[in-house]
Amino acid sequence: MTTAAPVERRVPEAVHRRRWAILGVLMLSLLIVVLDNSILNVAIKTISTPEPTGLGATQSELEWAINSYTLVFAGLLFSAGLLGDRLGRKKVLLAGLAVFGIGSALAAESGSPVQLIAFRAVMGLGAAFVMPATLAVLMNVFERDEQPKAIGIWAGGVGLAIAIGPITGGVLLDHFWWGSVFLVNVPIVILALALMIWLVPDSRDPNPGRIDPIGVVLSVVGLVLLVYGIIKGGQLADFTDPTVLASTGAGLVVLALFVVFEKRSDHPSIDMSYFGNKIFSAAISVIALVFFALMGVTFFSVFYTQSVRGYTPLQTGLLMLPLAAAQMIFAPRARLVVDRFGIKATTTAAMVVIAAMLAAFAGLEADTPIWILEVIFFLMGTGMAHIMTPTSVVIMQALPREKAGSASALSNTFRQVGGALGIAVLGSVLSASYRDAIQDKLTLLPAGVRHTAGESIEATLGMAARLGPEGKALVSPANDAFLHAMHVTALWGSGVAVIGAIVVALFLPGKQPAPQAEEKEAELVAAEN
Repeated sequence: MTTAAPVERRVPEAVHRRRWAILGVLMLSLLIVVLDNSILNVAIKTISTPEPTGLGATQSELEWAINSYTLVFAGLLFSAGLLGDRLGRKKVLLAGLAVFGIGSALAAESGSPVQLIAFRAVMGLGAAFVMPATLAVLMNVFERDEQPKAIGIWAGGVGLAIAIGPITGGVLLDHFWWGSVFLVNVPIVILALALMIWLVPDSRDPNPGRIDPIGVVLSVVGLVLLVYGIIKGGQLADFTDPTVLASTGAGLVVLALFVVFEKRSDHPSIDMSYFGNKIFSAAISVIALVFFALMGVTFFSVFYTQSVRGYTPLQTGLLMLPLAAAQMIFAPRARLVVDRFGIKATTTAAMVVIAAMLAAFAGLEADTPIWILEVIFFLMGTGMAHIMTPTSVVIMQALPREKAGSASALSNTFRQVGGALGIAVLGSVLSASYRDAIQDKLTLLPAGVRHTAGESIEATLGMAARLGPEGKALVSPANDAFLHAMHVTALWGSGVAVIGAIVVALFLPGKQPAPQAEEKEAELVAAEN
């Protein structure tokens, strides 16, 4: 009797033995990056209040505080992935974490919204080197048969960060000043650096690509111009303004030049040939669409819970717990659903659930029972878990192991770009809809401050507070105008999610016919022969 040949292992035994400990360190590094954005979501209302409580940031400045991080992050991700492939993923991880920690300390001491925006960009620079390297290291310490499970746990770590972030932010804001939400990153960075030096092995691509500085500049400039135009349009409530049209038009032209340049380059930042694979393209697109809808909705939901409903930052963090809990519960198990029903059925159903939950926001009022919001958040988190894990596996396994950094960077680039555009577009829809609904009620205010007061609910309520008793007449109209704007914005987000459902239904593969059983049968036949 002959026995089957042992499965070939590519990972060294010493690394294989400590792979789960390494995954834990990678998840800690990932947690820091994701934690920062989820903490900021709770803090944006506090930062928008006048000094000394906050910085008095306008809604457009808040959008830039989020997007300065996101755009630098997204613009540099691919080059960061290539640098990791070339110099070593561990070295890049350590450098990225150090820069992120320094940026966090500086952001905590910001004296103005402009400084906060600048230091958030520094944090984005560090995060760009952390995110792709974590997934690239994961792909090099786990064998292919364990990668889906490891990626599921890695995705669950995102859910953990989303859960911890708002609650941590709420606790900090209840006891300390707004800058504490950034300063909390520093001790976590120090711990992660120490563990990484001790545990994580280095790896690199034996044939790394060349850095593409022209492509990086074109992509960042194009995205910044496009996002600036969109946010400016929302701020002015006029998307036909010459400045808005010039900025968005220039952004689109530069991004078109970026695509042309990448196609002709012999060392592109983004290899456009990857997108010839419709499955890969669909998975990447869906990630962008999901985050477009989700980031925009998260942005306005904080103002709904704190400004309209009157909850504290800590209570708001607790209200978001079902969204994160669902991701933590279901992300590691999503592969089981995919095994049973296939990627197409799983992700299409998940996108439909997300679209329905976004539409449900259009039914929320000032006195809606809060448990309804909790159900919406839980189902949104469930949908996210059944999209992120399957699509991440599709993307990471579509390219060779040696290109893990590139695949991770592409995935995260599209996620961050989708999120940035979601905040810009849906934030602008929110701002423009709010201004349209409130402008007739601002006659109580001096003419010189009406435009600023109409930009957001926080701006209106801030001006109303300065008026004293007379300003109380603005509170109810401001709440009504915000609810109207939230309903409009939610329906826009739902429409984007519907487009995502159509994309996955058309292009992602259906259920595969038990490939594992076929492989095992082939191995047995080979062994008998």
